[in-house]
Amino acid sequence: MASRMRPLVLSASTAVSALGQGAAAQGEALAARRGGLRPNDFEPAVGGWIGRVAGVEDVTLPPELAAYDCRNNRLAAMALAADGFAEAVAEAREAYGAGRIALILGTSTSGITAAEEAYRQRDPESGTLPAGFDYGRTQDLASLAGYVRAALGLRGPSLVVSTACASSARAFMDAAQLIQTGICDAAVVGGADSLCRMTLQGFAALELISPTACRPCDAARSGISIGEAAGFALLERAEAPRRDGGAGPRLALLGAGASSDGYHMSSPHPRGAGAIAAMRQALASASLAPDAVDWVHLHGTGTRANDAMEDMAVMAVCGADTPCSSTKAYTGHTLGACGILETVLAGQCLERGFVAGCLDVTEPDPAFQSRVATANLERPLRYVLSNSFGFGGINCSLVLGSPP
Repeated sequence: MASRMRPLVLSASTAVSALGQGAAAQGEALAARRGGLRPNDFEPAVGGWIGRVAGVEDVTLPPELAAYDCRNNRLAAMALAADGFAEAVAEAREAYGAGRIALILGTSTSGITAAEEAYRQRDPESGTLPAGFDYGRTQDLASLAGYVRAALGLRGPSLVVSTACASSARAFMDAAQLIQTGICDAAVVGGADSLCRMTLQGFAALELISPTACRPCDAARSGISIGEAAGFALLERAEAPRRDGGAGPRLALLGAGASSDGYHMSSPHPRGAGAIAAMRQALASASLAPDAVDWVHLHGTGTRANDAMEDMAVMAVCGADTPCSSTKAYTGHTLGACGILETVLAGQCLERGFVAGCLDVTEPDPAFQSRVATANLERPLRYVLSNSFGFGGINCSLVLGSPP
């Protein structure tokens, strides 16, 4: 049985995705039902649609951090510059000390684009990579934490979680443990994943790329659309002051659950065993009954197997009355960053009072038994169960809502 989690507030948060820069841009796009996907112009040979962030190519890192320059860290820089997030962390740093704020981030591909570019520039005779390629501060998984830690002036525990598409959701769990055991007083959590050729070619090889913009939960869904995103949250104890300057309802992490069903490297358990375990553990740690959930924010990738499995899992845990939907038709599947991005999206829906219905669903899959929302539902929300599931049977569920 999961132990009770003490609520932790997200005293500041931010995100950048194909929907725009900053949390408000994400919420406005959901409310207007305006997606951010476009035909693939990053690796056109793959085809399909992608969630590409505008302006990444124009970002310049500070001179003292120029060695970290890669697409992934540029995405992180865009997120840090939005919503007054860096200023909120600076305020917390003054309150706690730089050594008392942890940094827990998730990513799956990190700066692989930098290595791809370096490979294209290798010496034609020796195959040697260009002298300027800095693996440790670009491609390496630790690059993201190294850049963000330096940019924010943090000195506390720092680590990168790489558990496929559950990475940045899992970062919340690790950060919560560090705070609740007293190792730190606060934590910056989140992650970033950027477009790269390896990811696009890899999913194409698995025949999982949709030729059109993805349509999770649609009867005719045909695969995923890859996106990119970065996002961060400042996680503190419930009594911490609000640091984002907002006036709406506060967002809190109320519970979390994780499992690893180990069924298959790239396919979910057909009956959703791991997903069910993660969802139930998250609800138990929040001391919530399933019928208290106002919205299940689906992982909902748009593949036939994933969506069907998640429908079964939602039915097993929450039944047929709780609205559920996926937001990946808006942003694309942002891989290791989807946990933090979809936490910010859930926060916007909680603040604005609506369930973000699936986008562009012509006909929900008639085999589904759960209550799939295909239009926005205007209603007060208190509790959201947000799912992030990854390759290898890695599952993570977060309970988000208003602090008690």
